[in-house]
Amino acid sequence: MTTYRIAPSILSADFARLGEEVRNVVAAGADMIHFDVMDNHYVPNLTIGPLVCEAIRPHVQVPIDVHLMVKPVDRIIPDFAKAGANIISFHPEGSEHIDRSLQLIRDHGCKAGLVLNPATPLHVLEHVMDKLDLILLMSVNPGFGGQSFIPHTLKKIAAVRKSIDESGRDIMLQVDGGVKIDNIREIAAAGADTFVAGSAIFGKPDYKGVIDAMRTELGKV
Repeated sequence: MTTYRIAPSILSADFARLGEEVRNVVAAGADMIHFDVMDNHYVPNLTIGPLVCEAIRPHVQVPIDVHLMVKPVDRIIPDFAKAGANIISFHPEGSEHIDRSLQLIRDHGCKAGLVLNPATPLHVLEHVMDKLDLILLMSVNPGFGGQSFIPHTLKKIAAVRKSIDESGRDIMLQVDGGVKIDNIREIAAAGADTFVAGSAIFGKPDYKGVIDAMRTELGKV
């Protein structure tokens, strides 16, 4: 039976109350905290760095899942590992040597992930499956929260699920962008097992209600 994980993205949280926000969302049933890092270079936005990761680390026991939308990526990886990240993922376009960047993450004691944008071809995964703990498929173009899910992503999810199954490896398949109560079942049915949701959770007054509703949908897959 598939283990489903819900990863609220703090990009949509109230930053004036971030410690409280992460505690509340974990109490509401979140499996991990998704931490979006944007550099105003690889993507047209600027968000948060290792100091914020270090600040929220004592507030939660669940994994902190850091998604690096930065270029170049290698310089910042050790900082996030030191700050308490458990999983670090990056975009192939942000690395000169994907294999080396993945190994750098693992060398610092974290699980390693690769992130594919909607237009990034799947062949970048072919030679690094043995170094991956997570594959994140963006179902929006990265850079901003609150965007709508791109339906074509469903075909991509199914293709990556097939590759993971054929590899025989234990690799999480995460989807980020426009994930909501009304489409999470369809996304899971395509093969995803880990779901990033920002405004769908933090934009609502009842975090537990949203997460419970998502789990109810996942129970129907």
